[in-house]
Amino acid sequence: MSVKDPFRALVDEITLVRRQIDQLQRTSLDRKEAEQLNAIVAQGLDRMAKIGPRLEQAIDARLQLATAETRLAAIEAAERAARVAIETTRTETLKAAQGLSQAAGKARRQAWLYFGGFWVWLLSVGALGAVLALLAAFWITGRGDAREFGKYPGIFCEAAGGQVATSDDGGRFCGIWIERPAEGG
Repeated sequence: MSVKDPFRALVDEITLVRRQIDQLQRTSLDRKEAEQLNAIVAQGLDRMAKIGPRLEQAIDARLQLATAETRLAAIEAAERAARVAIETTRTETLKAAQGLSQAAGKARRQAWLYFGGFWVWLLSVGALGAVLALLAAFWITGRGDAREFGKYPGIFCEAAGGQVATSDDGGRFCGIWIERPAEGG
């Protein structure tokens, strides 16, 4: 048993309907038959009018679903591509950093050998010690000068920027101005 082609079946149905319409046209209908035929045709048209919007809604719903699925697939593809690009970049960056670190180690070893290695280290430690000794000397010297000034204010008063003055009871002291008064005023 062979299955009939759907297109061929539709053509056969249309041909059958056309024959029936031709036959109806050749026969004369009375008023009652015409009203019945009109009612049948009107019912068919009503059904077809109702099917149209439902079919349109179904097509719209399917299109919206397809659009949403396409958007989701595009987003997922973009995320996968971004992940791959980030991972590739990360891997390349790590390789480059590793290469730079190795090159810096080689350069450090070469500089150590070229500049005398231990002797350079010894000289730099000695220079650092000398700088620290100078700083300590300056710090101690400032403290020592203040101590000497406290012991002998009469000797160091003018050198420190002060003036020797006499109080009302006849005692002498070293006065150091914090803000000098304006002269002539």
